[in-house]
Amino acid sequence: MTDTTLKPQPERLYGRQRGHPLRARQQRLLDEALPRLRLNLAQAANPHAAFTGDDVRAVWLEIGFGGGEHALGQSEANPDVGYIASEVFENGLCSLLSRLVPEGQEDSIEPPPHFRIWPEDARQLLKALPDASLDRVYLMFPDPWPKARHAKRRFVHPENIRELARILRPGGVWRVASDHPVYQDWVTEVMGAQDLFDAPAPAQGERPEGWSPTRYEAKAHREGRVPFYWTFTRRDR
Repeated sequence: MTDTTLKPQPERLYGRQRGHPLRARQQRLLDEALPRLRLNLAQAANPHAAFTGDDVRAVWLEIGFGGGEHALGQSEANPDVGYIASEVFENGLCSLLSRLVPEGQEDSIEPPPHFRIWPEDARQLLKALPDASLDRVYLMFPDPWPKARHAKRRFVHPENIRELARILRPGGVWRVASDHPVYQDWVTEVMGAQDLFDAPAPAQGERPEGWSPTRYEAKAHREGRVPFYWTFTRRDR
């Protein structure tokens, strides 16, 4: 596999954006609370300034946060970090918002000083962020798109790797986790063919220190799959 043999990524976003029908509380969270907590494109041009906390030393991004437990865990464990959590699946957005917003405060909640949500395609945000503006990026248990004809839809793709290398500072970290054998082989192949990140072998089975648990990780262990955990470091430009 090379850049020339892998098809370009499609502009459209594949995958579900809504699961089961939303309850009234969930709809209020999307309609009233989400606009108050979301990051907008203008703020993306200067992500440090998007946070109201005066002690933000770094900005981290999580791409596809699922139910939000990893994003909240990392944000709470690193109170001096501005955390951007990206997800398009509405039920996942509602899961995270329900943890952040007390019932009855959907239309009045103040944004957390160190936390913002990006509810659109993460690739749009990557293109809007300035060079070397992030210190860390997470990609936790992404959709594996296991069929070979769908490989171009996988987030670990040369186009996205180049964007991540641009927006991460030298020495910045990209953490990836997957429990799917096809995706594990894919990450190994694609990252082995690039020269923008140091790409050591992943930790296998046991979550490394400093990683927060996710429901997908727990499901993998229940079903007998072995998660892989990669830490890629942006090389000096």
